[in-house]
Amino acid sequence: MNKLFLNLLVRLHILLNREDGQDMVEYSLLVALIALAAVSGTKEVASAVNTTFSKISSTLA
Repeated sequence: MNKLFLNLLVRLHILLNREDGQDMVEYSLLVALIALAAVSGTKEVASAVNTTFSKISSTLA
């Protein structure tokens, strides 16, 4: 059991110390940040458009 645990620990350590996959992780985080900004910006724009159309609708009525 200890040998299995030690083997898994060594593999995890090797996996965490590898540097060849860092670029993909950085790009993924960047894309997630851009998507979050786009979603939050879209909510504000949608609210502003809704308010503008409500004002136009009440003016025309």
